[in-house]
Amino acid sequence: MSPAERANRNRRTSRRRGAGAKSGGRATSDAAKPHLRTVRETSAGGLVVDGLGGPPDKLCAALIGRTDRRGRLLWSLPKGHIEKGETAEQTAMREVHEETGIHGTVLATLGSIDYWFVTEGRRVHKTVHHYLLRYLDGELSDADVEVTEVAWVPLPELRSRLAYADERRLADVADQLIAEMDPSMLLGPGGPEARLG
Repeated sequence: MSPAERANRNRRTSRRRGAGAKSGGRATSDAAKPHLRTVRETSAGGLVVDGLGGPPDKLCAALIGRTDRRGRLLWSLPKGHIEKGETAEQTAMREVHEETGIHGTVLATLGSIDYWFVTEGRRVHKTVHHYLLRYLDGELSDADVEVTEVAWVPLPELRSRLAYADERRLADVADQLIAEMDPSMLLGPGGPEARLG
């Protein structure tokens, strides 16, 4: 192929690319996509721990399991939307109770997780504030319609059980906080009541 033929072929190819972009190529398809409204949501939840102030090998936390679209059971921390007039701490305690049947009280902040997802034609930027809670009373219950199962899980097993990396990092923060906390803070009214035999 001569240099002149190569030049003509390149011109034809670039013309075709340009025409395609105007009549349905990439530029047009991007412009045709509907603009998604962005909304912000804020939730709170927590890691409620039983056995605080007792032997470290007896510490356990209440987790919830939800079944995803593929039928897999995914374990996570209980959490939910902050309602009008509630603080994040109040929401964490309420959601722990609603989703697990357990009453707890906030001891410390674990941190926040934020992520994006698309649902019902909206882009959602969600922030979830998490707290470390001390078990007060109650029995595990999966009565909440959003929850498939609930379980007391030994603290050393949290990393292998929790489905989400961000929540596994919060479990590490909880371990550190518990190790550094004043023992008098860890003992609630009536002392520790380990859920594991």
